[in-house]
Amino acid sequence: MNSSKSRIHYGWGILVIGTLVVFGSLGLARFSYTLVLPAMQRALGMDNTQAGVLATANLIGYLALSVIGGALASRYGPRIVITMGLFLAAVGMVFTGLSKSFLPAAFWRALTGIGSGASNVPVMGLISAWFAPKRRGLAAGVVVAGSSVAIIFIGPLVPQILTHYGEDSWRLCWYIFGGVTLLLALCSFAFLRNRPGDVGLEPLGIDDKVKQDADRISKLSWGNIYRSFTVWHMGFVYAAFGFSYIIYMTFFAKHLITEGGYTQAEAGKLFMLMGWFSLFCGVIWGAISDRIGRRGAMFIVYLIQATAFSLFSLWSSTPGFVISAVLFGLTAWSIPAIMAAACGDVLGPRFAPAALGFTTLFFGIGQALGPSIAGAIADSVGSFYHVFLLASGVAILGAIGSLMIRRTS
Repeated sequence: MNSSKSRIHYGWGILVIGTLVVFGSLGLARFSYTLVLPAMQRALGMDNTQAGVLATANLIGYLALSVIGGALASRYGPRIVITMGLFLAAVGMVFTGLSKSFLPAAFWRALTGIGSGASNVPVMGLISAWFAPKRRGLAAGVVVAGSSVAIIFIGPLVPQILTHYGEDSWRLCWYIFGGVTLLLALCSFAFLRNRPGDVGLEPLGIDDKVKQDADRISKLSWGNIYRSFTVWHMGFVYAAFGFSYIIYMTFFAKHLITEGGYTQAEAGKLFMLMGWFSLFCGVIWGAISDRIGRRGAMFIVYLIQATAFSLFSLWSSTPGFVISAVLFGLTAWSIPAIMAAACGDVLGPRFAPAALGFTTLFFGIGQALGPSIAGAIADSVGSFYHVFLLASGVAILGAIGSLMIRRTS
């Protein structure tokens, strides 16, 4: 598969490993917290504000490495950065399971976030090196499906563990997730390659016009990343996604159980349903963005997500919850996929990881603020009603901002 005479381009292998990286760095390291939270919160005696702060600690860690990880990957190559990131995420999850109180848990969740940022951002940028622009959105959409696979995996697994292994079973969840992520780190080191030239290949889908555009973009300097108005604008739009979706994901199961009358198992099933519907969302919307442009696709996605968040608050019964979960699932990871492709469009394969890292700085700030603010509001008013309406309003701002982005494709 690594020969230029191979019938299967090595880029497809990169796509598979990249999907597994996202499975570990986001799916297990971040989104598993949604289902583990209720049991973990009871065991450690945390209120909703502390639960939100714990999520924020993870996201601050992600934020801290998002820019640095992308820049390091652009300078030294994504392979080693991704591997080390997954290793740190694995260690953070194992020690989260060993935590006896809130503060140690916050520290280890922060380390897990550092590992997530150091692995997820570079792997998304790596796709720009391996796929030509006409396939870049589709490829990024495949990779982000790793989060969906993880949700499908943990949806039934976590409730089963929590039901059958006693009050400390939430610890076992973190041990399992950490062990799996460590194996993924080893796979990444073994199979990832930094660029097609390392195995004597051209990017998948390349043609002469694309080569000329690549030669033009390759003359850009590091300063072009941080001086680009378009990159800054995309960063602010990306922040709206970070703030709104993480509120929904963090308190999804908590709201279903405390205010929707769901059991842990029922919440897990709906979480898994969301995962199934999100499985191909990145592929679908990435391909749509290849055809109609990045900003148009983002606008539509944001409006659908705003509707999903509103329904979760305003229609507090099973039909509303199910429709909300399905709508969010259909668009769940679309914005990261489209944003990764847009960064490649604007700054080319070499600087795409750094550009994505810079925009992820804004995304990370939105993520870091979301859970803490939402948790504090929930404790203040005694309900998550206003929390999901806030997420919906911010998503609408993201839709408006998307239309104002300068054309990138």
